[in-house]
Amino acid sequence: MTTVLTPASPLTAADRCDRCGAQAYLRVVLLSGGELLFCAHHGRKFEPELKKIAAEIQDETERLTPVPNTASEEER
Repeated sequence: MTTVLTPASPLTAADRCDRCGAQAYLRVVLLSGGELLFCAHHGRKFEPELKKIAAEIQDETERLTPVPNTASEEER
């Protein structure tokens, strides 16, 4: 997914996918002025079509990747 850096506010758990109601990780600002929210699954599924009609795409799917724990067992 192509990411466009925007000054838009970060997506929260209250932002829901317009397709299935799951937590949204993508905000698509349309050329026509509206916006759509998508979960990662539907964002990937509709990516080709979204790129054609999007003015901006805010992609926060990197938040789904776990951050590796660098602390050793002894430090915990």
